[in-house]
Amino acid sequence: MTIDEFRKIDLRVATIKKVEPHSNADKLYVIEIDLGNETRQIVAGIRLHYTSEQLVGRQVVIVTNLEPATIRGVQSNGMLLAASDDKGMAILTLDRPIAPGAMIK
Repeated sequence: MTIDEFRKIDLRVATIKKVEPHSNADKLYVIEIDLGNETRQIVAGIRLHYTSEQLVGRQVVIVTNLEPATIRGVQSNGMLLAASDDKGMAILTLDRPIAPGAMIK
């Protein structure tokens, strides 16, 4: 990937507003996020690692310019970034509060 290709990825800060279990998948959550100027729904495979109470109010990093995807019958409009290793999963968060929708540079 070239640097110009990488620059096309739109990474933004989002605040998690609502989290519900996906009705057709044990590993998925349906998450409502605030991007400052809009609210979106995403589907994320983090249900085995986080409770909904641990997620609501947290600020996370989202890829915002992906094409919408339908995951097990539910539309997802972005991708939450996370990392995993043999100890589990960790979502990408910020070290201080920042305005929802702020661009990751």
